[in-house]
This record gives sequence, structure tokens and C-alpha cells, in this order.
Amino acid sequence: MISTLFKRRPRIAAPERPETPSGTVVWAIGDIHGRLDLLQPLVEAIMADAAASAAARKVVIFLGDYVDRGPDSRGVIRYLADLPADLGIEWRFLKGNHEEAMLDFLDDPSAGARWCEYGGDAALRSYGLKPPELKHKVEAWARISADLDHKLTPRERDFLENLELSLSIGDYFFSHAGARPGDPLDRQSDRDLMWIRNSFLDSEVEFEKVVVHGHTPTREVHVDRRRIGVDTKAYDSGVLSAVRLEGAARTIVRAVEGETGVAREVLAA
Repeated sequence: MISTLFKRRPRIAAPERPETPSGTVVWAIGDIHGRLDLLQPLVEAIMADAAASAAARKVVIFLGDYVDRGPDSRGVIRYLADLPADLGIEWRFLKGNHEEAMLDFLDDPSAGARWCEYGGDAALRSYGLKPPELKHKVEAWARISADLDHKLTPRERDFLENLELSLSIGDYFFSHAGARPGDPLDRQSDRDLMWIRNSFLDSEVEFEKVVVHGHTPTREVHVDRRRIGVDTKAYDSGVLSAVRLEGAARTIVRAVEGETGVAREVLAA
């Protein structure tokens, strides 16, 4: 009886050979942060790839952090909100912590100073606005919040307010920041999906699926048994990366500042 009560839960192991479902190809794009100049060629290359693919289901997942830090947050939002719906591509947009911060500012202007500490000032400039000189003046932030709310088109607002938090396809789980080790992927908190960092990155605990995420920048796309990190710090490095997943095959696709076309690198399955 006692041994039954204290029986250990079976250890969860990541799939030995993670795959997408048969007939499904997925592209997951890392943190964009206002780099419309890199986003456009990368998406165009993916659309051409999708057009040439015989897969029955074609999914493009944006992993969040469309705004802040880079030069054209508004251009990125408009571009993503207007992606064509008639290409046989399933466009999926996840919510990053920077989108949450922007929406928080629209609801609570006192959050403006904190938002601008990690790049919100660049998003404001893309809308023709700038932070107040006296950052402690709540009334000044309230005016800027109202101005930003006025400048957002209904389509832009709808885009920001309808972002998803996570998505599962085959042996892969997609979220902006990662997931809390030890918790089932279908029971993750909203905050962890958008904000978690070290407790996810430093853990060796495996999940029932491979987690594909952004949020934490690395020089190259990070791949190990537990996770694939696709944030290559586009706003600073000039490299916007995506991972292409089909069956057991995995390919990195990059748009690089100053180069024409995109670069591809096949990863070991």
C-alpha cells in the first residue's frame, strides 16, 4: 500500500527522433524585433519553398517579439497582419513578452517607463511618438498611451490582441520563451510561455516534445535533445533565423543583413 502511494512518476523523455506528422511541413521564425528588412526576404523565401512543397499541410509559425528594439515595429505588425490567406499556408502568430508589454502600456500607461527600458521606445518611434523627457510623470505617459492607441489601426490592434500562446504539431511544441520543467506542456502558465528563461534553459529535465522557442538570443540557432532556440538577435546581429521541420528533417533558413536571398543549413535529424 505504502509503495503504491509513493510510486515515482515515470520519467518523461524527449522523442528519440522527433518528427512532424506525415504530409506536414513547418517553418518557425525567431524574434523579429522591428527588422522588417530581414522579415520580408525570409517570408518570401518560405512562401516560395511552400509553393514548391507537396505537403498537404504547410504551417508558418512566428515565435513572438515582433516589436521593440529594431527600427520598424509598426511595419512588421502591418506586414504580418496582411499576409495573404490564399496561398495554402497556415499562418500562426505566437505572443512574446514584448507584445504583452506593449498591450500592458495601452491598458496601463504607468507601465511605459518599464516597457521602454527594454526597447519600447523604438516601437513608439515607429509610430511617430517618443517617451516623455520626465519619465516619472504618469500624466505624460497617459498622453503617449492615448496617442499610440489612436495610431493603431483596427487591424493592428486585432493582430496584437489575438496572438496565441503555444502550439503543438507532431513531436514539437512551440512557444515564445520555453516551458516550465516538470510541468506538462498542456498545463504551462501564460507567464512562463512568454517570459521563462534560466529555469528552462539550465534544466536537464526533458519534455514529452521538443520545445521550439525564441526569447533568449544566441549567435547560432541552438539545437539539443530538449529544445531548438531560434532567436539570433536579429535587431543587433542582422541575422533573422527560422527552422524548417518536415518529417525528421530539420533545416535552418536565415536572412542576413547586406546579403541577397537567404542562406540554408541542413541540421542532423
